[in-house]
Amino acid sequence: MSMQIGDSAAEAIFRDQARTWLSQHASLRSDDVANWHDDLGGHVVACKKWQHVLYDNGWAGISWPKQFGGRGGTSLQASIFAEEQSKFDVATGSFAVSLGMVGPTLMAHGTPQQHAEFLAPMLRGDHVWCQLFSEPNAGSDLANIGTRAVLDGDTWIVNGQKVWTSFGQFSDYGILLTRTEPESPKHKGITYFIVDMKSAGIEVRPLVQITGVAHFNEVFLSDVRIPAANVLGQVNNGWAVANTTLTSERAFIGGGGSSWTVEALIETAQKLGRTQDPVVRQKLAAAYTRAQTLSYLGYRLRTASSLGLIPGPEMFVMKLAYARHWEKTMDTAMEVLGADAMLWGDNVIDNGEWQHRLLSQFAIRLGGGTNEIQQNIIGERGLGLPREPSVDRNLPWRELVKG
Repeated sequence: MSMQIGDSAAEAIFRDQARTWLSQHASLRSDDVANWHDDLGGHVVACKKWQHVLYDNGWAGISWPKQFGGRGGTSLQASIFAEEQSKFDVATGSFAVSLGMVGPTLMAHGTPQQHAEFLAPMLRGDHVWCQLFSEPNAGSDLANIGTRAVLDGDTWIVNGQKVWTSFGQFSDYGILLTRTEPESPKHKGITYFIVDMKSAGIEVRPLVQITGVAHFNEVFLSDVRIPAANVLGQVNNGWAVANTTLTSERAFIGGGGSSWTVEALIETAQKLGRTQDPVVRQKLAAAYTRAQTLSYLGYRLRTASSLGLIPGPEMFVMKLAYARHWEKTMDTAMEVLGADAMLWGDNVIDNGEWQHRLLSQFAIRLGGGTNEIQQNIIGERGLGLPREPSVDRNLPWRELVKG
């Protein structure tokens, strides 16, 4: 497969159409735009407003099939639109879970009734969704979840705790993994639900992160009643459904880009007179090289998409490379700032953007699977190496050691 670099003639036309429409409906992003993490509630409101504009003008769900209300385009066109949209002062971040993860999962595994009930409001931006997967004792080993769901007539009763739930305090619906058959091995006996976040028995507690922002939450479920019609996929086969979601999540994190660039860091270094330091120059060059490598990894994914192929291990490589790039580049940013990195308030440089990004790197390195998990997946699925030893894979979940 030869790699395509740059836009084809058709893609260039689509990019021009997207850029023209965006310029008519939004303002270009400026350096004075406040960071969304300063006001999460306001960010959610802004995302809903912009998503409605996209929907009303036929630009929502670019790669969603028309039968589900989308534009019927390609994932490559969606990427092109996202690239152009990032240049404008608009936001869609609070829909990352719903549009990037829930939507593809629901289309692949949902019933016609679930499609009709949830997809259109999701695409229109009426509802914010969250992901109720991780637990205090089930993070990297997600299949070890212990939140229990027990069938009572035509209703499931759920008890347990989830954690690291992005935008949970603002969400209308959630996707929930539960243990429904504890006698089966841990990858079996899992059921995937759609849950109304306003249900009785759900308590959402925001978690203030090292950045000072409560982007994540812990969620407690006490005798929460979920209709049987809200099972997504088959009972006790939720791990297969969850893998669809997890694949979409890794693709989103690895290809989502960021609000900072190496070019911006170089400008800061020039402004502070740090580009004459040969060590700093070398580290900036290394950061630029990593960014270019990510661009070419992106071209590989785009080429696969343009050929109608499903990306393979390169998607995991992209996610891992992106996380490593963020970590190393933020270390370089602190070296560029020097003692100024300790400033805050009115004297802070670049509105504290680099300090915030330094602290937020951990969410990127952990979310969607840790760097170590990505390495295992790349080794097994990409290089054909033997699986990591696992003594509990075939044991009943009830017999496993719990934290």
